[in-house]
Amino acid sequence: MKKGGIIFICLFLAFVVCLPVAAQPSSKSVETILIDNFDTADEMDWEWSVQASKFIHVGDSAEDTYPKMGYVEAIPNSLRAYRTADDGTPYVFGAQVRFDKKGDNWFEIYPVSKETGENYEIPLLGQVSQIDFWAWGANYNYYLELLVRDANSVVHVLPATMMNFEGWKNIVIQIPTAIRQQSRLRSGPENLTFIGFRIRSAASEFVDDFVIYLDQFRYTTNTMNFVYDGFELRKPDFESQSSSTEGASSAK
Repeated sequence: MKKGGIIFICLFLAFVVCLPVAAQPSSKSVETILIDNFDTADEMDWEWSVQASKFIHVGDSAEDTYPKMGYVEAIPNSLRAYRTADDGTPYVFGAQVRFDKKGDNWFEIYPVSKETGENYEIPLLGQVSQIDFWAWGANYNYYLELLVRDANSVVHVLPATMMNFEGWKNIVIQIPTAIRQQSRLRSGPENLTFIGFRIRSAASEFVDDFVIYLDQFRYTTNTMNFVYDGFELRKPDFESQSSSTEGASSAK
């Protein structure tokens, strides 16, 4: 190769290496954000609720009516090493169902607003790469899915796992890159949102008694992915600006 060609290649490589850091996504902004550890329910803007399909068992008393839900003192063994005495008592969230016949039965665990009691979609900030949580199974052929809403207001069903295992299992769900997480319009949704968990029974599986517990619900995201120079100007507030301008004018 001629000497001139070698010099050109070296200069090109030097240019690429010296590109401004701001033009490249920052890997340092990737972080894991806790949605709910089910230990501090009072600190959340939402609370959990459960609804089920039509064949859910309804008895003559509250004790014999399903679905049931509540907090239980427990923790996966793998998480015990990360707790300290200051963390208090660990809890997990559980739900129990009983259906009157086999078939395509389902139930959903979803957040509702503490203020209004209406369905509450939890915003997932940044560019989410995965969602993970711990689930307790009793070796039933039930399907666990997650429901999320993208930036185009389209609801996606994300397969999580079959519940045919016993005890605790860490479930990790990769978010498909095809799911749009930010609208190109300023008026569009700002974040991917979590709608709820859905659990469905296999058509031939027993449905007389099923229990699931959840713990350590979180997601991994690049929180700086959508931040750009001038990000703070995306929501103009001209009214307050006008008031401050009038005040400044009158003071002259």
